Amino acid sequence: MKRRLKERILVTLTATILMAVLGTLAGYMVGRAISLKLAQRKIAQDSGRLIAVADEFSNESRATLAAMNASTLPFCSEAEMAYFRALVFQSQYLKDGGRMRDGQIVCSAAMNSPDLKKMLFKPDYAQPDGTLFYRSNTSARIGKLRAALLQSGSSYIVYTPHLLNFMRITGSHYFFVSPNDPSLKLTLEGSADQSRSNQARISQVITKEGRARVGDTFYATRCSDQYNKCVSAYVSIPEALSYDRNLLTLSSLGSGLGGAILGFLGSFFYRRNRSMEQQLRRAIRRDNLRVVYQPIVNLASQRIVGAEALARWIDEEGQMVGPDVFIKIAEERGFVGEITKLVVRHVLRDMGEVLRGDSDFRLSINVAAADLTDPDFPSMLEDALRQARVPAEKLAIEITESSTARQDVAVAAIHQLRRNGHEVHIDDFGTGYSSLSYLHTLSIDAIKIDRSFTQAVGTEAVTLSILPQILAMAQTLKLQVIVEGVETSEQANYFAAFKSSNTILVQGWLFGHPVAADVFRGLLAEDEQKLFLVANVA
Repeated sequence: MKRRLKERILVTLTATILMAVLGTLAGYMVGRAISLKLAQRKIAQDSGRLIAVADEFSNESRATLAAMNASTLPFCSEAEMAYFRALVFQSQYLKDGGRMRDGQIVCSAAMNSPDLKKMLFKPDYAQPDGTLFYRSNTSARIGKLRAALLQSGSSYIVYTPHLLNFMRITGSHYFFVSPNDPSLKLTLEGSADQSRSNQARISQVITKEGRARVGDTFYATRCSDQYNKCVSAYVSIPEALSYDRNLLTLSSLGSGLGGAILGFLGSFFYRRNRSMEQQLRRAIRRDNLRVVYQPIVNLASQRIVGAEALARWIDEEGQMVGPDVFIKIAEERGFVGEITKLVVRHVLRDMGEVLRGDSDFRLSINVAAADLTDPDFPSMLEDALRQARVPAEKLAIEITESSTARQDVAVAAIHQLRRNGHEVHIDDFGTGYSSLSYLHTLSIDAIKIDRSFTQAVGTEAVTLSILPQILAMAQTLKLQVIVEGVETSEQANYFAAFKSSNTILVQGWLFGHPVAADVFRGLLAEDEQKLFLVANVA
């Protein structure tokens, strides 16, 4: 027992850990996929904001440069610088403006350092319309930030180094590029190292509007409808995952916990089912199932006229397992016929002497649908009865309604059993497939009314209204009626009120619980003694 307990604990622990690990991995993969989708959506939004702000800046800067170049004031005069300061002050993105000549700043509206005039600027990029862009080699600063310059004609403007604040971009990297020359990237934030690998593929991605993945980096590119430029926002997979660590953690932990729970419950039910199946097989081999007998009584005479044999099983841990559980397992695993053979063997051993008597006592056994389709079942039954010297008519066969679902198979099996001398009863009538309309086709001898109808007596249940019709039709078809689940006098009196009550048989706790064979034989002896006394008094 201790060894089995250790094995069960080990199996449960292993299954729980394994499913927890698999659940965690699955959760991580789901969280990872969601994080990457969100990252791709974000860089697409970022690139859209960037190109919109860039177009606004370009429109403003070009309009300002055009106004500066159109100035009629004396070149670099105080009046012209005051005019330039007014233009810069009215703008949203600019911080300075002035005049340039031969790569040198001649005068500035905002930066008055004498060192500016000594600096020689070399343009990073010339746009098709002649506008020059200065960034990488400028020493012009606003505060501590290096500024970028645009020159058109003899005028220049400096845009604010805080331009990124207008773009409301966080977490992504991005750069601007000319579709005509993708090698001239104008990097505004982040690293340009991404462009050094997979150069050809990246060049295609950053100069054409759309989304793409190159290596472990996602790109989203938007191109201007007005100017010769595109902007690409990009983020690497590790960065994207680092932004959503909480999502990954929650997804992994949640799925891991769910997996652990599923692993524990799955191993529990699997172990329980497998263990129960194995125990049941061992119990059948060792003949450890027992059979009990519940009296069937004639309602009119109150005499015991039969009994139903019922299989009972106590598992290896001492727990009673209901027949609805272990019979289902045996049916699903394909060995329910072994239980039927065991019951037949027990019945003939326990009640053989009674069945060989001259009384009209009849015993009922339940058979499964698998027994009806087993070609060896009738011959097994016939051989067992012959060896026990018990007439076939003393053993009634009960089949469930579900067994009649395949009517052609059921009819053939029933006819064979009746030819051999057995009565055939439909068990739990009213709950399944059969109906009164084809009971005659099935050629059965009796119906056992399901306990759900009996329990409806004394209530307002709809099923109660069907009972009179069932009893009337059974009388018309000359079928014996056996009522299951009679537990109260009210229920017994209900059926006793029918005109056919003298042929109605009842079964239930009111007339006797299922008991062991020796106890049941004692009940039969008492019943015979009562009959003998009544006959003598009469």
